[in-house]
Amino acid sequence: MFQSMRKSAMRLVLIQAAAGILAGAFAGLMFGSAAGAAALSGAGIGLAGSLFMVAGLLRVRADATPGQMLARVLFYSVLLGALFAGSFYFAARRATAGVPGRWQSFVEMMVDFVNTQVKDAYHGPSKLLAPLALTIFCWVFLMNFMDLVPVDLLPRIGELMGIKYMKVVPSTDLNITFGLSIAVFLLIIVFSIRAKGLGGFGREIFFKPFGKWLLPFNVTLKVVEELAKPMSLALRLFGNLYAGELIFILIALFTLGNTLTSLVTSAAAFSFLVQFVLGLAWALFHILVITLQAFIFMMLTIVYLSMASEEH
Repeated sequence: MFQSMRKSAMRLVLIQAAAGILAGAFAGLMFGSAAGAAALSGAGIGLAGSLFMVAGLLRVRADATPGQMLARVLFYSVLLGALFAGSFYFAARRATAGVPGRWQSFVEMMVDFVNTQVKDAYHGPSKLLAPLALTIFCWVFLMNFMDLVPVDLLPRIGELMGIKYMKVVPSTDLNITFGLSIAVFLLIIVFSIRAKGLGGFGREIFFKPFGKWLLPFNVTLKVVEELAKPMSLALRLFGNLYAGELIFILIALFTLGNTLTSLVTSAAAFSFLVQFVLGLAWALFHILVITLQAFIFMMLTIVYLSMASEEH
C-alpha cells in the first residue's frame, strides 16, 4: 500500500510538472504579440490549472503520507509558476508605448535577454522556443529563490496550521527536477522528428555513426546519449540546490537549542554572530548559484533542441 501510494504520487508530480511547463509554453505562444512581452501572458495557465488538483492533497494529518509530502512540494512549484505568469501577464496588459514603468522595463529586458540567447544558440525557425526558454528560466529561478527564505520559517508556520513535513524548495526534490527534464526530453524528440521526419529520426538511431553493420552499438550509443540529457539536467539542478539547502541547515545549527534568554551568554551570543555572518555570506553567494543554475538549465534546453533540429 505504501509503495503504491508513493509511486502514484511520483507519477502525479512528474506529469504535473511536465504538463505545467509544456502548457505554459504553448499558452505563451497562443497569446503572444510581436513585441514579445505579451507572448508570455499565458505562460503559467497549465500550472495554475493544476493548482486546484493539488490543493485537495494539502489537507494534512500528522501522519502525512509520501503522496501528501510530494504534493506539498508540487504545490509550491505550481504557486511560483502562477506567480510568474500572473506578474508577466500584468506587465503585458499594462504595457504602454510611452515611457515604460519599472516592471514593464524589467519584463522587456528579460524578454530581450532570452531572445538574444535563443537567436545565438538556435538557428532554426521556432515560435515556441523563446517563450519556453523564458518560462524555464523564470520558473526555475523562482523555485531556486525559495532557498533564500529562512530554512525553518515556512515549515514552522505550516506546523502551526497543522501541516507537518513541509518542503518549500521545489528544486531540491528529484521529482520536480526530473519532471522538468522529462518535459525537455519529450520536446527534444518532437523537434528531432519535426526537423528530420520519422524516417530520418529512425535512421539516426539505428544507422549512425557506424552504419548498418554495427546496429546494436549505434542504438546503445544513441540511447545513452539521449538519456544522459534529462538525467544531467535534473541531477545538476537538484544537486546544487540540495547542497545549498544543507549548508543553510548546517549554519542554522550554530544556535540550535538556544533560547532568547540563553543568547545573553557570551558563548551563545558568539554562536549567533557566527551564524549570522556565515548565513549572510552564503546567502549572498547563493544568489549567484540560483541564478546560474536557472540560466544553465535554460541554455542547455536551447542547445539540446538546437542539436535535435540539425542533421548529424
